[in-house]
Amino acid sequence: MNIEDTLALIKRGADEILIESELIDKLKQGRPLRIKAGFDPTAPDLHLGHTVLLNKLRQFQDLGHQVIFLIGDFTGMIGDPTGKNTTRPALSEEDVKKNAQSYADQVFKILIKEKTEIVFNSSWLNDLGASGMLKLAATHTVARMLERDDFSKRYQSNQPIAIHEFMYPLLQGYDSVALKADVEIGGTDQKFNLLMGRELQKHFNQPPQCILTMPLLEGLDGVQKMSKSLNNYIGIEEPPENIFAKILSISDELMWRYINLLSLKPAEEIQTWKIRGEKGENPKVIKVEFAKEIVERFHGAESAKKAEDNFNVRAQGQIPENIPEFNVISDKAEISIPQLLKQINLVSSTSEAMRLIDGGGIKVNGERFEDPKQLISKPTVLTIQVGKRKFARVTIS
Repeated sequence: MNIEDTLALIKRGADEILIESELIDKLKQGRPLRIKAGFDPTAPDLHLGHTVLLNKLRQFQDLGHQVIFLIGDFTGMIGDPTGKNTTRPALSEEDVKKNAQSYADQVFKILIKEKTEIVFNSSWLNDLGASGMLKLAATHTVARMLERDDFSKRYQSNQPIAIHEFMYPLLQGYDSVALKADVEIGGTDQKFNLLMGRELQKHFNQPPQCILTMPLLEGLDGVQKMSKSLNNYIGIEEPPENIFAKILSISDELMWRYINLLSLKPAEEIQTWKIRGEKGENPKVIKVEFAKEIVERFHGAESAKKAEDNFNVRAQGQIPENIPEFNVISDKAEISIPQLLKQINLVSSTSEAMRLIDGGGIKVNGERFEDPKQLISKPTVLTIQVGKRKFARVTIS
């Protein structure tokens, strides 16, 4: 692939390259570049928001470059202050280790193992010591740190900023020094930290890394960044049926955002999708094709086909195969349906169950359930449907 085509692939879906001319010079050297991306192990599961960066890393691997998947186990115990209006609680060492292992187990669903280095920044930051930390802190001023948007806003609104939070961008930048990174990839919210890596590499007489920023993926709500803590996420290890149904639930407008950032289809095929949409084709048809692509990537073609079939069955009000099964042991002779639904987590509360019953949204053994006060005697086995897409088979004893 020539430089122009290579650059076009790298720029696909990206927000910004700093500095593009430097990246071209690095590509012209004809050697495998060291491509770094850091992930704080704040939660044990990777979601589609993470894959925006991971897909770009995979593109670099396909171009012959070496990817460094950096797990910030040391910096995770500080807590990334990016975008936070309060000091973020630090993770415990136990949580960091557990989440980091989960990341390492999942990442090869996307990346090529032989072309990936998984590294932990505790490997060098633990050895930096107090003296090294002080020398690192001396490379930048408080005024420079306050140029960062979130720090500036918190300072101006008299929100506290802990001293250790200033260390986070410095330590992330020092990671690039330790790894001799040629390119670092991160979200648009990480731009200050990524630039810090360039500055520290210059300070340590290294060629400065180029920076590639990627857009942040909105969650299912279409508003806030995808996050497990906000429960607006699609996890890559979720059951295929869940992934498929969640993608089908996003708005038609958000669908194109997801396709642009997550689909690995050739640009020409995505353009065909857009033309079909402009000509009035039902967006759901395109959404189904996209959902199948995502499920197939993480669970295989057979699972993608089953997820589509199950979704269609649910949409028609039929009972799909392989619905979740629960065994409920009750110390009472009878149990109410609202209590049962809450116990097996099909609803968040008994009041939600009552509202669903009033609205005709609950079926038991295929029949609409209408009386919230009706009690179910044990032992029995029930097939329960909540709304159009939630099913469960419950054995009560």
